[in-house]
Amino acid sequence: MVKLNKEIGINCLLAVLLLSVPFVALAVKEPFYITLATKVTILALAGVGLNLALGLGGLVSFGHAAFFGIGGYAAGILASHALNYEPIMLSPFELNGTTQMLIIWPIAILVSGLVALLIGFFSLRTAGVYFIMITLAFAQMIYYFAISWPAYGGEDGLSIYVRNKLPVINTLDPISFFLVTFVILMLVIGLVHVLKNSRFGAALQAARQNEERLAAVGIAPFNIRLVAFVISAMITGLAGALFADLNRFVDPTMLSWHMSGEIMIFVILGGVGRLFGPVAGAAMFILFESIFGGLTEHWMLFLGAVLLTVVLFARGGLIGFFAGKARHD
Repeated sequence: MVKLNKEIGINCLLAVLLLSVPFVALAVKEPFYITLATKVTILALAGVGLNLALGLGGLVSFGHAAFFGIGGYAAGILASHALNYEPIMLSPFELNGTTQMLIIWPIAILVSGLVALLIGFFSLRTAGVYFIMITLAFAQMIYYFAISWPAYGGEDGLSIYVRNKLPVINTLDPISFFLVTFVILMLVIGLVHVLKNSRFGAALQAARQNEERLAAVGIAPFNIRLVAFVISAMITGLAGALFADLNRFVDPTMLSWHMSGEIMIFVILGGVGRLFGPVAGAAMFILFESIFGGLTEHWMLFLGAVLLTVVLFARGGLIGFFAGKARHD
């Protein structure tokens, strides 16, 4: 109980620190750090999505960049058509573009979920390294499709020009946009906490530990994993839409295997299965990129050393290490 309370305290501290960074940056007139904090929040959200599948379900997906990129392209395509006053042709239907986030987000979530449903239907029939490779293969297929899609910039990407809108809130104000992403991150972490402690979460963890026993009580492990995979993808797709708005640009690198690797790093660094693990991991990643990236283009060497240390000596990730608690199964 003491260790659990210690982890809760660390989670609260991380949330407070992340929330305070933009206001401190504003006070010292360093708006660049507001953007960095927003980037941490969005990338952490993508990590929370993967952590649901990996931490609870044991699904080592190396293709979550596909959903991250799909969410980004959903935001970019809808915004570009709205700005150009051109409908999106989906024969035999036409879909009007929009710059309203409250419309873009559900579409990004829905499209990411539908693609995950298709990918999961095939990939979840495999396990282990085969699952890793088939998710990677699907993501690379989508990546090369984006590169060869000249209507939306191909490998040059697609500019959004103006950040999408929210009622009442000025999303062009860095602090306001940060607060939007922060609130979404906290809500999604709360949702994952509820799922983890629900019967669905118990069934998902049971499917990871002993799927034969789960099937024996009448619950199909495939269905549980598929639902978890789809929810995981929807969260990551929402993060992709926010990331596109942050940069006001989307390109195929959001779909690349490098991005899948980075999202995986967030989860492993912070702690697999930890609610705030992706937050700690994303913060560490961006911190190293900011500090060492200006010194050398090989800055990931330093991050790699930390990652290796975490894997070898802190199996519970950064949060598990400071909470004094090994990774739970």
